Amino acid sequence: SGSAIIAYKTMEGTNDTQDVPAKIAMDQELTAAGSAELDNGMTISLSHALTSTGSGSATSSLTLDMGDMGVLKYSDASIGGGLNALDDITPTAWEEVTDGTAGEVQAGMGNGAGFNWSKDISGAAVSITYTENFSATGTDGTNVTTTSLGTSSSLGITYPVGDSGLTIYGGMGTEGQADTTQIDHDTLGVKYAMGAFTVGYQVNNEDNSAAVNTVAADEDLETTILGVSFSVNDDLSISYGRHETTSTATSALEQEIDGVAIAYSMGSMTLSVYQHEAENVSNVTGTSEGTELNLAFAF
Repeated sequence: SGSAIIAYKTMEGTNDTQDVPAKIAMDQELTAAGSAELDNGMTISLSHALTSTGSGSATSSLTLDMGDMGVLKYSDASIGGGLNALDDITPTAWEEVTDGTAGEVQAGMGNGAGFNWSKDISGAAVSITYTENFSATGTDGTNVTTTSLGTSSSLGITYPVGDSGLTIYGGMGTEGQADTTQIDHDTLGVKYAMGAFTVGYQVNNEDNSAAVNTVAADEDLETTILGVSFSVNDDLSISYGRHETTSTATSALEQEIDGVAIAYSMGSMTLSVYQHEAENVSNVTGTSEGTELNLAFAF
């Protein structure tokens, strides 16, 4: 099994590189994966994503499914899960509204190498992530601990409220920094599905422990996200999304991002397009505008 993707993308904002000659590109990911059932009934899975040249591994993961005890996973590059998985789960036909914009900033938990444990508890999906910030590379290609960055951890919970169509989600986390400060994160959001419509709203906060939060390097951020999607039929869906991010940095402007997306499926082929526009990128004067047309084949 696999997939093939070809895309056409343009960038037209004042912060974007203009007249890029190569606007058409293909996805170059190649992943090898396998799994086996252990004698104790648990399942172990291994995955290696190769670089575009095939000369080495871009990222690898090891997953242990322990049944009623949950799923434990390790990734040497992007563990995800926890609060990072909830950075923006408002409804969309294709991609988050921040995709395709250059230099945008938002309140959200970071990602990196580490461990994740997940389990469904009384109908709630619980995910806990921990990382020692494995960012240095040893001579044998293995990752080693970089103690100067500290540790990071987070908890994310998603709870569908029965058959009401309402889903509540949120979490909290702490992200270590190179200067020994830390960033405290929290997220709270809701999604509601009614017929062909789905509406979502969430707020992400990050508070830097630095004594002064009026410079960009130590700013506090708050991101408010709204998303609305509509399924025209089983094959066609459209959506609108909006991000607003405020900063405590001196003279910071409010960053605003709007976007629309459309996705249409024809059997194993999906045609998707988005158009996203950002103003006051990174809370300063400047714009970024991205448009992408994507054709994907599943086989």
